Amino acid sequence: MGNLQIGGDNPIRIQSMATTDTNDTEGCVAQAKRIIDAGGELVRFTTQGTREAENMKNISARLKADGYTTPLVADVHFTAHTADVAAQYCEKVRINPGNYVDPGRVFKHLEYTDEEYAEELKKIEAKLVPFLNICKEHHTAIRIGVNHGSLSDRIMSRYGDTPEGIVESCMEFLRICKRENFNDIVISIKASNTVVMVTTVRLLVKTMDKEDMHYPLHLGVTEAGEGEDGRIKSAVGIGALLTEGIGDTIRVSLSEEPECEIPVARKLVDLIPECTQLREKAEASIKDDMITLNLDETDWEALQLKAAMAVGALLIDRKAHELVLNVSQFSRNQLIALADAILQAARIKFTKTEYISCPGCGRTLYNLQETIAKIKAATSHLVGLKIGIMGCIVNGPGEMADADYGYVGAGRGKISLYRQKVCVEKNIPEEEAVDKLLELIRKDRA
Repeated sequence: MGNLQIGGDNPIRIQSMATTDTNDTEGCVAQAKRIIDAGGELVRFTTQGTREAENMKNISARLKADGYTTPLVADVHFTAHTADVAAQYCEKVRINPGNYVDPGRVFKHLEYTDEEYAEELKKIEAKLVPFLNICKEHHTAIRIGVNHGSLSDRIMSRYGDTPEGIVESCMEFLRICKRENFNDIVISIKASNTVVMVTTVRLLVKTMDKEDMHYPLHLGVTEAGEGEDGRIKSAVGIGALLTEGIGDTIRVSLSEEPECEIPVARKLVDLIPECTQLREKAEASIKDDMITLNLDETDWEALQLKAAMAVGALLIDRKAHELVLNVSQFSRNQLIALADAILQAARIKFTKTEYISCPGCGRTLYNLQETIAKIKAATSHLVGLKIGIMGCIVNGPGEMADADYGYVGAGRGKISLYRQKVCVEKNIPEEEAVDKLLELIRKDRA
C-alpha cells in the first residue's frame, strides 16, 4: 500500500475518515491535510458511487502535488462496481461483506438449504474475483470490513446476531481471497458494543489460525460517541485487544472533527507497554468482585484512557463487576464518575444515558455534532436510556439494535426515527426531527 507497511513487526498505524463530500475536491484535500498533519497515516473517504470513486483520482493528485503521499482508502457500501472503480485510484478499498453482494438488511429471516446457501457464496465469488484482479493490476490493497450493524439477513438467518456470524461473514470473503492468492488484505470487525467487538475479534484470530490465515487487523469501536464517552469506550474496546498483542492499525471513531481522533489513537498506542503491566496488577487486585487500580497521573484525559485500557479486558471478561480508582491528584467524586463511565463502556452498569453516535462521513446529510448536543441536552437525565444518533442507514438500524431509540439520516435534510429496530416515522424535516424524537420518548415514558 504505497510505502506504508501494515502488520508483522511494523508500527501500529493510526487512521481516520473524512467527513467531507467526496465530490468536493477542495474540502476533501483540506481535511485530509489536517488529518495527516495531526499524525494520521491513512485517510478514508466514503465512495457512495462511481462519481465519488472517480473523484478520488483528483483528490489523490492534489494531495501528491502538495507533497502529501499518505495512502488513501475508498469506503464502499452496497455497489460492488464502485469498488472496481475505486481500486484504480486508491491505495486501499474497504468493502463490507454485509452489503457487497447481499442486499441491505431488513431484519427478515431467510431459509436456505445447504445447496441454496452454497449458491449464494458463488454470487460473492462472481463479484469478488474480478475486483481482486483489478486490485492485483493496480497494486491496491483491500480491507474486508465487517460491521456488527450491517450483517446481511442471510448471515443473520443462519448464524444469528452472534460473534460466530460476524466472523463467518468475514471468513467467506477471506477464503475466496486465499484461493485467488490475494494477500494484500487488512481485516476489521467493528461494533458499538465493546463486549461484542472484543469477543468477535478474539474469535476471528482463533478462526484464522485454524485455517492458516495471517492478516493484519484494524481495530475500532464504531459509533463510540464524542467527548469523554467516546474516548473511554474506545479505550476499553481497542485497549483490551492492544494489551493482548492484537491489532496492527486503529481508528478511534469520535463524533468530532476527524483530526481530533488522531491524538487519542496515538495515546492508546503509546500506552500499550504501561497498560499491559497495569492490566496484570489490576487482575491481581481483584477481590470480592472488585478491581482496585492505583495510578499516578495528573492529566485527566490520560487518566481516562489509561484506566479504561488497563481494566477493559478484565471487565469485558466479567472477572469483576466493580471498579475502584485510587489517584491522589483527583477528587473522590471525579474518580467514582470515571469508574462508572468505564463500567458503562464495558456494558456492566449503566449510570447515565447511553449515546451510540457515529463519527459522520461524506454520507452524513445533517449537522451531526449540533444534533448530538441538542439531543444530549434534552435527554442526559434519562439514566439507562440508549439513543442511537446515526448519519446514514449503512450501520444505523443495525448498530441501534439494542438502542431504545434511533435518529437516522434518511436523505438531505430528512430524518427517520426508530423505536429499537422499527422505523416509526420517515423523512421528517431535519428542523423538526429532534423535537419529534423527544416527543416520542415522552409519550412512551408516560
